[in-house]
Amino acid sequence: MKKIRVLCVDDSALVRGLMTEIINGQPDMEVVASAPDPLIARELIKLHNPDVLTLDVEMPRMDGLDFLERLMRLRPMPVVMVSSLTERNSEVTLRALELGAVDFVTKPKLGLRDGLLEYSELIADKIRAAATSRPRQARAASNAPAARLTHVFSTTEKLVLIGASTGGTEAIRQVLEPLPANSPAIMITQHMPAGFTRSFVQRLDNLCAVEVHEAEDGQRVLPGHVYLAPGGVAHMKLARSGANYVVKLEYSDPVNRHRPSVDVLFHSAAQVAGKNAVGVILTGMGKDGALGMLAMKQAGATTFAQDEASCVVFGMPREALHIGAADSAVPLSEISQRILSSAGSYGHRV
Repeated sequence: MKKIRVLCVDDSALVRGLMTEIINGQPDMEVVASAPDPLIARELIKLHNPDVLTLDVEMPRMDGLDFLERLMRLRPMPVVMVSSLTERNSEVTLRALELGAVDFVTKPKLGLRDGLLEYSELIADKIRAAATSRPRQARAASNAPAARLTHVFSTTEKLVLIGASTGGTEAIRQVLEPLPANSPAIMITQHMPAGFTRSFVQRLDNLCAVEVHEAEDGQRVLPGHVYLAPGGVAHMKLARSGANYVVKLEYSDPVNRHRPSVDVLFHSAAQVAGKNAVGVILTGMGKDGALGMLAMKQAGATTFAQDEASCVVFGMPREALHIGAADSAVPLSEISQRILSSAGSYGHRV
């Protein structure tokens, strides 16, 4: 069996040692080298040609973001960022995902050794997903706003439910940016640890015509607004309060190893919204959301998945298509338009 070859880059000898221990403990992967900074890493990449790079956000001699930007421009390859749970690092990590990193793992605040070892299975899963991903170059920097779609309501009852995981932060941005301010209400579950959602919401809200919120329990779900499940904290469900749709946060155990879980959101939409819902599964590893989307389809909802060619990781969309939960596979560049047309409206770019 060919093993996944990993290069670990981190200025901490302890972290390099722990990552090596975790990765070499897996039967299907191995650390071929490690480096304390990007300059040494650059030479080791040439020497070993690794399948996946794990990269610390903050390092001496060259900033991790600077290195990542050069790497993805000159030699695109799967990169998993390693980040501490701070507000600044959450913003830096989101920028790394924009620059082309596939995913990220977070260092625990306390008990680094025990904490990282507890993450062993998650780290291994992220490396496996990265090894099968499609490396992509960063989007070109531009101050020009995204081309907006126009939207005319035929009903205000329709709402959109979106689920995503690996590669989802950039996919969500690309879906939301073209949408006009009077779009249908949108609820999103993106697999994300606690502490990162707020930075992600602020970034999206600055870019989009729709208003983007970190979801709060009891919040009314309104057209022109997007509600993102709080990462690592609670499941987000759709509920009704009288004639209104509202957010319900549920502080229960992980589902499919995730909290928030896409399945939880989709199952609630099947029960509460039925044929008035539109379900979308974007890029991500695993199968979270497939059964919930099937329930949505059986309740009369319109459902579709991102197509393989535009996914960073095709796991979640593949599973939804495999069990017949998604009606069709749609390129990422066409999902915004498909959302508007599926919500009973029409649109064109302006």
